[in-house]
Amino acid sequence: MHIKCPRAFRRFGRDEQGSTLMEFAFGAPILATVMMASMEFGIVMLTNTLMESSLREAARFGITGQQITGKTRLERIIEIIDQRTLGLIDMSEADVQILVYPSFSDVGRGEDYVDGNANGQYDIGETFTDENGNGAWDADVGASGSGESGDIVAYRLKYDWRTLTPFASHFIGDDGVLHLTASIVVRNEPWDGLNN
Repeated sequence: MHIKCPRAFRRFGRDEQGSTLMEFAFGAPILATVMMASMEFGIVMLTNTLMESSLREAARFGITGQQITGKTRLERIIEIIDQRTLGLIDMSEADVQILVYPSFSDVGRGEDYVDGNANGQYDIGETFTDENGNGAWDADVGASGSGESGDIVAYRLKYDWRTLTPFASHFIGDDGVLHLTASIVVRNEPWDGLNN
């Protein structure tokens, strides 16, 4: 038995007026996600570039030994980093390290220790050389501060960027967190005791 379709249904089946709208409805979410992820990637790259340039600018100030009235050198260095990152970094969450070293070869070096179990890392109880006299083994021999005339100073900035695009958070970083880092190592200029 053959069922006859009413004329309106046959005409509706041949009508293609809404096909473009339907295709756009299927493709729009994918296009929007790709566009947002691209914009976020650009912002992350800008932030990383600003982190590096802010450290260079902070180091330029730090190596001179200048003192600003009412602020310590370290406070001014942090202020420069905050200004130069244009608010893209929350300084209360950023990890800023300014460490002084005896020489360039000491930058990032840990205190010497005897690796008793030969696992390639320091374990509690192993013998170590306490170079800074704090009674504990340190993975980095650098001392906090902006240094004196002629000192080697490392400026490091670490920031955890939380992705803004939920879809992209599954593919980049650690659970949607990108670990951004920047660093620079400089030697302070010679200056007289008046700049301290």
